[in-house]
Amino acid sequence: MTTAELIGADSGGIIAIKALLVFIFCVVLTLMSVWGERRLVGRMQERPGPNRVGPFGLIQALADGVKLALKEDLIPAAADKIVFVIAPIISATTCFMSFAVIPITGKVSLFGHTTAMQLTDLPVGVLYVLAIASVGVYGIVLAGWSSGSTYPLLGGLRSSAQVISYEVAMGLSLVAVFIYAGSMSTSDIVAAQSTWWYGVVLFPSFAIYAISMVGETNRAPFDLAEAEGELVGGFHTEYSSLKFALFFLAEYVNIIAVSALATTLFLGGYHALPGLGFTESWLGGWFTALWFFSKVLVFFFVFVWLRGTLPRLRYDQFMQFGWKILIPVSILWILVVATLRALSLHGAPRAMVVGFASAIVLLVMVVNLGFDNAKKKKLEALEEEVVSSPTFAVPTIPMHVSSINVSNSGKGGDHV
Repeated sequence: MTTAELIGADSGGIIAIKALLVFIFCVVLTLMSVWGERRLVGRMQERPGPNRVGPFGLIQALADGVKLALKEDLIPAAADKIVFVIAPIISATTCFMSFAVIPITGKVSLFGHTTAMQLTDLPVGVLYVLAIASVGVYGIVLAGWSSGSTYPLLGGLRSSAQVISYEVAMGLSLVAVFIYAGSMSTSDIVAAQSTWWYGVVLFPSFAIYAISMVGETNRAPFDLAEAEGELVGGFHTEYSSLKFALFFLAEYVNIIAVSALATTLFLGGYHALPGLGFTESWLGGWFTALWFFSKVLVFFFVFVWLRGTLPRLRYDQFMQFGWKILIPVSILWILVVATLRALSLHGAPRAMVVGFASAIVLLVMVVNLGFDNAKKKKLEALEEEVVSSPTFAVPTIPMHVSSINVSNSGKGGDHV
């Protein structure tokens, strides 16, 4: 039976149990992610990180959640109260909804019923995830607008522009996956990677998606929606207590969601590493969930690594990188992939396919070399302009001063 047939045979009780398990997984992973990030960044910065609350500080994230829940819940007088309350709920719920189409395991037995750890298998499952992510932007925009303050509004507008920009590049990076898999169903895409992972076959798409998902989640070095030096705290400046906790939860669940989607589309989903396929039958098939979450945690480590090492970009640099580099490269890569796929499907000789791919690689190298030369010439022109610029006479500072009248505020002048 296919995954769609297994899921279609689920009863309402099995669906409810699977939904509860997915929710528990997300919440537990969020708590562990907060702890893991603080420990990892602490090691990178040569400090211990949380180590007091529980063994190795494991309960620190739970303690922080309880602290947020017990804080006073403030709503600004100028805020639109209804929208102010709804905004964090939108952000949190949309992140959890993304997991409805993510295949976490293969065929398993749940209370004597054979199924797969996936809530539903839509024919356009990936588009569903992108649509849900787009709805999540409303939570950020409404939070900034409803606060009745200037800085949250600016943070919300910047974040919406940022997310929309990088969603375009993210969506384009997935087109090559659809072309090769011949489907938009997440389970079909995982099944199509039984021989080669798309992270290898379609590496440019994988690289573009990996960059876009960091911008999509407002994480460093793309955390411009919360730029403390420019916007105080960003779109959630006026939030406190549980409402702020919901935004905090949404950020980490969103990180796990985009990492899970990357695992599904590019790293073979729940399948084992090459050569370890025999482990997929361990524990009645449940061992595949361990492979899935291991890949997700690798992506999470990259998120933490970026935060601990890279400085924040300027907003204009960030937007220019998205619109002028990622999106054009994605479009060109789609054309290349579509051409290669058409050649292979129509029985073109292998020499022709290899020749076309080699020509594309050489073209990219020539263009890159041309850009490097143009950049080098521009820098040389700037240096010549600086050298040839007229100099202005600067008055010399007298070396010997007989007396300097130094006035102290409120105390008169002292002669030195």
